[in-house]
Amino acid sequence: MKPTGYYTHPVCWKHEMGAGHPECPERLSAIEDRLLITGVGDALERREPTPASVAELELAHGRMHVAALRGLHDELREEIAAGGPSHAQLDPDTSINLHTWEAALLSAGAALNATDAVLAGELENAFCAVRPPGHHACRDKAMGFCFFNNVAVAAKYAVERHGLQRVAIIDFDVHHGNGTEDIVAGDDRILMCSFYQHPFYPEWNHSGAANLVNMPVSAYTKGMDIRELIDMTWLPRLEAHRPEMVFISAGFDAHREDDMGQLGLVEQDYVWITQQIKQVAQRHAQGRIVSVLEGGYNLSALARSVEAHLRVLADV
Repeated sequence: MKPTGYYTHPVCWKHEMGAGHPECPERLSAIEDRLLITGVGDALERREPTPASVAELELAHGRMHVAALRGLHDELREEIAAGGPSHAQLDPDTSINLHTWEAALLSAGAALNATDAVLAGELENAFCAVRPPGHHACRDKAMGFCFFNNVAVAAKYAVERHGLQRVAIIDFDVHHGNGTEDIVAGDDRILMCSFYQHPFYPEWNHSGAANLVNMPVSAYTKGMDIRELIDMTWLPRLEAHRPEMVFISAGFDAHREDDMGQLGLVEQDYVWITQQIKQVAQRHAQGRIVSVLEGGYNLSALARSVEAHLRVLADV
């Protein structure tokens, strides 16, 4: 059996958005600690990503968006040198520090490196423990803790650069991946399946594109109800699409212990969901999966859920 890859980078700890912000470096530390004490980390092949190039980012993002973020980074560096503030604010929830630009390039780069390695047959599948996350980043806008859409960049890369004809994106974060929808809507090569709490952040007018399987659920929906909906809605569409590679926006904030949402999933639900995705990938995609961290803000629940997800991916 080929190994499961585990991509992360020290710079992903250096991006932070201020004291008390839920999308914090401690999220990665909690995952690392859990993988160490459970021994799951021993079953993974650790790799450090290289940064995504501007051209690769522009597979999913507008040129002006990429240039504007780079310009904001350069401006912040000059302001800090002149004794100014340590952060630049993009919206009430989202800001950058001096390390954000590099961390964002490495996070997208991890998804791209993982895609290359899985398609080359070096790895069975891969998980990217990176931040900042990505699924709220639209083609031309950063928002919701996200700057570049890591999974959308990788999915576009798989079809544009590797020539795959059909890929799938699965998003099980508690929040809707509006940025991913914005980027892939209408691209019939990419099937996007998601569930998310509704009404909830972000308020988003869905495009209604045929390649999107949106599954809004109300607050306090339990894991067994989510499983039934996945069985009825995602799985038939995935079978019909026959993806040659599967990408996962792996947010774990639908866990019942996570205060950022009000859904009722537990670790065994993430095991079940990952098993369903893996079976689809084994039938149609030679097992090829690249999973990228999105949300998950209760540190203990996040760490346990990532462990559960990785146990299925790595067969441990």
